[in-house]
Amino acid sequence: MRLLFAEDDPMIGAGVRQGLAQEGFAVDWVRDGAAAELALAENVHEAVLLDLGLPRKDGLDVLSAMRRRGDKRPVLVLTAKGSEEDVVAGLEAGADDYVTKPFSREELHV
Repeated sequence: MRLLFAEDDPMIGAGVRQGLAQEGFAVDWVRDGAAAELALAENVHEAVLLDLGLPRKDGLDVLSAMRRRGDKRPVLVLTAKGSEEDVVAGLEAGADDYVTKPFSREELHV
């Protein structure tokens, strides 16, 4: 399965990408929201792991734009924004699941 992973933190990005690759996933890692939108336009990814606090374009805006276009690919939000309002906003924008940082490798792979 080919995943798009949008994360601006180099340490988190490298660790998650490596862990997912070890599980057999092909992972394309982008570091900002504008790059995520360009990658999504290629329509080669089966699912998306999306940070909300991205530079150049907020992850919530990327997610909302996906859903407005009718893009139904599964989206897992991985973010430090963990308030109840943030979670509700992410799910209402179309996230399929919402995981707050810090998270364990096991939590991500469940």
